[in-house]
Amino acid sequence: MTVQDPHASQAPSIEYQFRDDADVIAFARQHVGDQLPAFTSASELQVEEIGDGNINYVYRVCTPDRSASVIVKQGLPWVRIIGESWPLSLVRVRIEAETLQFEADCAPELVPVLYHFDESRSAIVMEDIGDHRNLRHAFLERTVLPELGAQMGHFLATTLYRSSDLALDAHDKKARVARFTNPDQCKITEDLFFVDPFCDHERNSINPALRSDAEALWQDAALKVEVAELKQRFLSTPEALLHGDLHAGSIFVREDSTKVIDPEFGFFGPAGFDIGSWLAALWLAACAHTELEGEDDRRDYVAQLRAQAVASWESFAREYREQAAHTSDASFAAPGVAERLLSRILRDALGYAGCELIRRTIGLAHVLELESINDGAVRARAERRALALGRELILARESLEDLAAADGVVARLLG
Repeated sequence: MTVQDPHASQAPSIEYQFRDDADVIAFARQHVGDQLPAFTSASELQVEEIGDGNINYVYRVCTPDRSASVIVKQGLPWVRIIGESWPLSLVRVRIEAETLQFEADCAPELVPVLYHFDESRSAIVMEDIGDHRNLRHAFLERTVLPELGAQMGHFLATTLYRSSDLALDAHDKKARVARFTNPDQCKITEDLFFVDPFCDHERNSINPALRSDAEALWQDAALKVEVAELKQRFLSTPEALLHGDLHAGSIFVREDSTKVIDPEFGFFGPAGFDIGSWLAALWLAACAHTELEGEDDRRDYVAQLRAQAVASWESFAREYREQAAHTSDASFAAPGVAERLLSRILRDALGYAGCELIRRTIGLAHVLELESINDGAVRARAERRALALGRELILARESLEDLAAADGVVARLLG
């Protein structure tokens, strides 16, 4: 994988967009090279535009029979579906490439291979993981994924520990914090997580049957104080390099494999944010499955999703302890320090999970699992559980000593 000199200019001259399919193909051939011989030696390649296309262009470049393929992702200096009236820094594309490379150094089996990043084109060439499917669809089909919790726990433990003060020299850590400063993407998160869902904001999208519940939440002064504290930690705690957008849509799966993609929101923040986002993805799916069709199956699947959340935290905490035992910093090596850090990370994670549950229910961006419930009144029952769970996790996070206690809250509120 090739990455430009980290000391190069932060404002390169950008060719804003590939001219045509031939340009995309030439770019992919040039930068895959001998890393994927079956691709570069193919006599014929074709281009398919994939993805939701809201912010970036994403292409699959493949042979006609798809026996060899890569993904090309190109960013624009604005939000694609809005245009130049909503500018967006291209720093996010470099950060995505460098975060992918860091994640590959930590857990290579859990991210796509990054073949090349070209800053002058604001474009990435990476492995095609088309043999995996989006986790949201797997959730909807009630797919059994026995290794998912452990795999995600491993991903979180390695990436969050190895970018922390326990693992990095102080000068190296501070340089990385500066290198991964990502203000445009963070501003999106700050607004969508901590502001919009807690007021009557025009960006919110609310099921009419849930309107009174949303209005009650907007009047909850105690909740707003806790959310403000969580926002302040998000703004001011460069604890570890985060993926920054770790929802089910950023995860692709097979029964035996998990791949995490799209870390363009990467930055140094509180470790609990990524963990909480992931736990909330499981709990949001569980809320949806309390109302999706198939009574017997849905009870079993809700239990499986709850178990995956517990397994994720247990895997994370176990591996974090194991890595912390080898820290070279004498202060952090003192007995009890790792447990103290884990306790605080868990409290943060539960709070951020609560924010994610709420914002995915009454904020701008909803989840497919809940939106797949067509009847608004029935969907409101599942959404009401998500709101109640989010609120309680935020308010009670200081008293929930472990994931078993949090799972007890989930079990009670989901029925």
